[in-house]
Amino acid sequence: MKRFKVAVILACLFLCVPMLAFAGGSSNTCDTKYPVVLAHGMGASAEILGIVDYWWGIPDALTGEGCDLYITSVNGMDSTVAKAADFKQQFLQILATAGASKANIIAHSHGTLYTRYAISNLGIASKTASYTSLCGPHRGSSVADLVMYDTSSTVKNILAGSLDFVYAFVFGDTNPNTMQNGYDLCTDYMINVFNPNTPNMSGIYYQSWAAKAKTSCPSVILEPTWIYILTQEGANDGLVSVTSAKWGNFRGIEDAAWYSVGCDHLNMVGQLFGITPGFDAPDFFVSVVSELKGWGY
Repeated sequence: MKRFKVAVILACLFLCVPMLAFAGGSSNTCDTKYPVVLAHGMGASAEILGIVDYWWGIPDALTGEGCDLYITSVNGMDSTVAKAADFKQQFLQILATAGASKANIIAHSHGTLYTRYAISNLGIASKTASYTSLCGPHRGSSVADLVMYDTSSTVKNILAGSLDFVYAFVFGDTNPNTMQNGYDLCTDYMINVFNPNTPNMSGIYYQSWAAKAKTSCPSVILEPTWIYILTQEGANDGLVSVTSAKWGNFRGIEDAAWYSVGCDHLNMVGQLFGITPGFDAPDFFVSVVSELKGWGY
């Protein structure tokens, strides 16, 4: 009887050990050489009103796979330069906390611009291993042109003043500047001023992805802007065109399942409650970071 019990125990161990080893291996797919830093976009913060997580289930998915992850948060509404200065301060603090010489930056929307500015113009190039842009308006947005150039000064001043008040007293921004935020995203400024003065820096791997809504915008609030950008720039995610989103090594377009209406600007970071048929934001981020690990970053 004792021999039988021992045999059963050994058999269980024989079957379970390989399974445990396999499960343990999968938890290190995002254990990159350098920590990962996330940078959010315009009009938001890392945690909106202390309730809504900008990155939805992405942080849990990454840390669950062994990622040493850090999340920055700057003013929702402010100039690119001001956001870049704030980001730099947090970035350097993250490196000090992590005891790391460099970090991998993954940014979404306007985050792709203020981080790129910080890399090129604020001295953090030597501390940046890789730069990943998701839905970045690298050539501006025709929506910004419409608001900033085709709207009366009176309306713009009222709107900007109201948003500054809301972002200062509700969202907690420090001296927000909605007006400058708008102008900084216009196509002429991005193409003629920002990009020539914000070149890619040597020694850093730059890559980008775009998103595309195909037959409608999954996030209904972006439907009007999606239609407008279609007439001005073509395929887009509701705020940024595919053409504008290309920077560095362009990796492709996320447009969800063939039967879906597509993947929009908000879906890319798991918003719309994370429901986008054929596209899963946490899984996408895990694949991005696991690639960085494989490339030695």
